[in-house]
Amino acid sequence: MLAKHEHAVEVRRQAIQAALDSSKSAAERNRLGQFATPYALAVEIARYVESIAGNRLRAIRFADPAIGAGSFYSAALEVFGLARIESAIGVEIDTAFCDAARDLWASFGLEVVQGDFTRLVASSGWSAAPNLILTNPPYVRHHHIDRKEKERLQSLAYQMAGVNVNGLAGLYVYFLLLATTWMEDGGYAAWLVPSEFMDVNYGIALKRYLTNRVTLIRVHRFDPHDLQFNDALVSSVVLVFQKTPPHAEHRVEFTFGGGMLNPLASDSVTLEQLHDLRKWTVYPRHTRNDRRTSSAGNDVALGDLFRIQRGIATGNNRFFILERRDAERRGFPMHCLRPILPAPRFLKTTVIAADQDGYPCIEPQLCVIDCDLPEAVLRVQHPDLWEYLQTAETLGIKNGYLIGKRNPWYRQEQRDPAPFLCTYMGRGTEEKRPFRFIWNQSSAIATNLYLMLYPKGGLAWLLREHPEYCADVFALLEQVTGHELRGEGRTYGGGLHKIEPSELARISASAFTDKWPEIRSAVYRQWGLFDGVSRASDIEQPVPSDGLHAARR
Repeated sequence: MLAKHEHAVEVRRQAIQAALDSSKSAAERNRLGQFATPYALAVEIARYVESIAGNRLRAIRFADPAIGAGSFYSAALEVFGLARIESAIGVEIDTAFCDAARDLWASFGLEVVQGDFTRLVASSGWSAAPNLILTNPPYVRHHHIDRKEKERLQSLAYQMAGVNVNGLAGLYVYFLLLATTWMEDGGYAAWLVPSEFMDVNYGIALKRYLTNRVTLIRVHRFDPHDLQFNDALVSSVVLVFQKTPPHAEHRVEFTFGGGMLNPLASDSVTLEQLHDLRKWTVYPRHTRNDRRTSSAGNDVALGDLFRIQRGIATGNNRFFILERRDAERRGFPMHCLRPILPAPRFLKTTVIAADQDGYPCIEPQLCVIDCDLPEAVLRVQHPDLWEYLQTAETLGIKNGYLIGKRNPWYRQEQRDPAPFLCTYMGRGTEEKRPFRFIWNQSSAIATNLYLMLYPKGGLAWLLREHPEYCADVFALLEQVTGHELRGEGRTYGGGLHKIEPSELARISASAFTDKWPEIRSAVYRQWGLFDGVSRASDIEQPVPSDGLHAARR
């Protein structure tokens, strides 16, 4: 237990933390990855590390490369006691948090260094190597890291850790690799990080590092329905490892749900199993951990029958997407408009019929502004649309990242209408599917809230010869189970599920080939043409900004 004075400091820390958090907007904290670790969780993590390290951590040299207000140092004092802490260092880039941590914990032996840890750790004469790291690094998503900074981090990770980091990885991956390089051989570390790396292709490098370069002891994944952070939508995992190469027969304990000390489920997994495993979240096996991957294996998958692509990102849906009646009332030319589906929450049907103009038979009908006429021509030929577009300047819309890359700026990404679609995000447990398939008989395209499925190869030929088979295709898509969709997708806090094109592409299409065996032979011929080349379903697609964020400190 904390001494009376130390407990009073912890109470004060929590008040300061709350005040500093409230001083920033949710968007700013998302960009900076600033979300505090609850004290009780930090203590639980520290207790687990103490239980496995025991006498090997008699004298502690503590470090936290993202100290924040010091939740993990407070936990270290609670669990190990001040007498065992030989030295302690915390790094913090935010001036306000740095000052708070220094004020709170300097008298308890914590040295607080202000600065960017990824730059400090690379400098000569940097602080002595710690033997205990407890931390929750900043979860700054890759799209918040500019190109030059990302290149610096990638170069540094390769130089110091020998790891090539995928450009889609978040900042926490660099923190883990660099801090572990700094740490003393034989030391222990516990990292509270987002669980997304366990399932995605851009997490492969980190997974290899954890199984080949350190001895991974415990992987505890929290139940996504049990949010650990009141102000962040995140599915979290605690990684506990020792900085020493693993023995060949080493087994990793995977736990799920509950707490570190009383998990809901547990599995002991060999390194060999992990090396061959695409998605780590399938462990431990438990009904609450509904992460069964598709049984497709080397069989035909949806990606062999469909080209799967995200819908368009307009840059500002409220500005570019209007009701069709409103666009007509404003006098916008029809050739500068395309029919588009509403967001999934507003789409109440899964079979979309078309009117005589190709618009969906739903209300209201929507259209998206999509025009490739030069601005000078548009101004003369279509002044009503031109005047509307001029309001984008005062609204700040033209400053957007996507819009700034387009020429002209009001021209959208080009997509053909897809006959089949799948929603991109959703919720669902057990037999309830988190995503809906849609049969689109209209000329409408869709936003990036949908995945668009275009039949290809043998299936495309079959539908050209027998258009009436579209109903059968839709019925077969409807047979894809919730277990398959959740298993191939990824899970976020609160039970929110998301699926990318490459993940949907991996789901088994055996029901299609059972019904139409000729499709199977066509796919096998296609495989033969590209023997030795990765299948489309094995390629990871970039992850766009979606507002999901995770926890720091």
